[in-house]
Amino acid sequence: MKNNMVGWFEIPVNDMDRAKAFYEAIFKVEIAIHDFGGMLMGWFPFEEGKEGAAGTLIKQETYIPSQEGTLVYFICDDVQNELDRVKAAGGIIYQPKTQISPEHGYMGVFIDCEGNRIALHSRV
Repeated sequence: MKNNMVGWFEIPVNDMDRAKAFYEAIFKVEIAIHDFGGMLMGWFPFEEGKEGAAGTLIKQETYIPSQEGTLVYFICDDVQNELDRVKAAGGIIYQPKTQISPEHGYMGVFIDCEGNRIALHSRV
């Protein structure tokens, strides 16, 4: 296989400003909003050559936030750091920091301000 299998992800939102503020508060990053003819995209930071997939928040009528379906995992230094910011930003802790196994690290899951189920992963 030439590449990792995931190259892009999109998280549906109903309110781009609210979702942008939520994710910026959780991850301490800046999200750049782009308007493509009425389809709003909030791009997460990305650098070529680093591990991980690029992705965006997306607002368009065919994208509907949901707790069902595909689960996106964000890589973190320590899952607990981001989980500690979820409630203040308007989200809900769905699964607290949980060890997967000693060799695979930890995970946690939250419901974002739009109703999406989002996961976190760290080695510690």
